[in-house]
Amino acid sequence: MFAVVRTGGKQYRVAAGDKIAVEKLSGEAGDTVTLGDVLLAGEGDSIADAAKVTVSAEIIAQAKSEKVVVFKKRRRHNYRRKAGHRQQMTLLRIMSVGDDKAAKKAAPKKAEADKAETKPAPKQDAAEAKASAKKAPAKKAADKADDKPAAKKAAPKKTAGENASGTSDSAPKKAPAKKAAPKKASASSAAKKTDKK
Repeated sequence: MFAVVRTGGKQYRVAAGDKIAVEKLSGEAGDTVTLGDVLLAGEGDSIADAAKVTVSAEIIAQAKSEKVVVFKKRRRHNYRRKAGHRQQMTLLRIMSVGDDKAAKKAAPKKAEADKAETKPAPKQDAAEAKASAKKAPAKKAADKADDKPAAKKAAPKKTAGENASGTSDSAPKKAPAKKAAPKKASASSAAKKTDKK
């Protein structure tokens, strides 16, 4: 049996055993998801009622697709921007495509198996856990009081001549820059000076 399902804004034709890559779905590898938006279902040439069909899939992995290079350019404006993007995707293995009845029968069996694995603790253990939880905060408060160091001393006050780094502003300053040497007289001005004498 096949079905056309919609997930992540795209449509996929799936059958039991197929592997597909879809837009990212929440869940970890090994989790089972149900693709509820079935658009079309059928077997061979016949078409079944899509409302009664469910598609269950197992998450194989969470991955990223191929890298897409994003390059922006405005000519004659020296504007170039290059970025990359890898779209998040989920790899799915289609477990079953079928009626709601078949899926509902399989779901209770899995639920019973999960309940058997996680049995609740006896009432005595729960009571002990609550008692220890109440004692724990009191111990933590006592430990914090012991761990506190003595009160910190105030930082020494700065005198008027100190700057932020603690050094004195009255430190020796650099000598002023030397004056430039007088300009050399050009040949024509030197001739004028000699003529005046």
